[in-house]
Amino acid sequence: MQGPGKPVLYSYFRSSCAWRVRIALVLKDMEYDLVPVNLIKEGGQQLASDYSTVNPMQQVPALTIDGITLGQSLAIIQYLDETRPTPRLLPQDPKKRAQVRMISDHIVSGIQPLQNLAVLKRVGEEKKNSWAQHYITRGFQALEQILQGTAGKYCVEDEVSMADLCLVPQVYNADRFKVDLSPYPTITRINKALLELEAFKQTHPSRQPDTPPEMQA
Repeated sequence: MQGPGKPVLYSYFRSSCAWRVRIALVLKDMEYDLVPVNLIKEGGQQLASDYSTVNPMQQVPALTIDGITLGQSLAIIQYLDETRPTPRLLPQDPKKRAQVRMISDHIVSGIQPLQNLAVLKRVGEEKKNSWAQHYITRGFQALEQILQGTAGKYCVEDEVSMADLCLVPQVYNADRFKVDLSPYPTITRINKALLELEAFKQTHPSRQPDTPPEMQA
């Protein structure tokens, strides 16, 4: 199912939310046009009035597809899964599907918003690293425990799911804030396995059109 023209993804190279969607689009073998929205330059291009009409929440990602524009990464990924079901990112089995949603929500609601750019600006330069480390560590302690019960090769058994699309960008953020990952062997093992997959490599923040030269792979 593909509407007229390619989908357009509004993205920022280092946004973990945008990265989740980039992975989904590549896994589903979908071509798309990427429009970079720089969250730092010009006081934040996401705050410009023309972008507010695309995403009133003034965040990335936004995806224009099939004649509609969607914000919120999980809503986008679930729409892609419902309209282009191969490969499946939400398992058919209701219990596994619930586990995938639980892990995704744990990261997307319980960890990521507490260390995103808008929050860290309010916290201030001096405290931002310790603040981010605190909330990532707290979230990872619970996540490690959850994954010990659900994981196979990936977050929920052996198929890549929406949960994995949330995990990898969050581990990247943990690295950025210098969180010690040694207490989380399951998270570390799954992240390593996922980063060997082409969709995760290709969509990595170091390989985006808007990646600054000094950060390119």
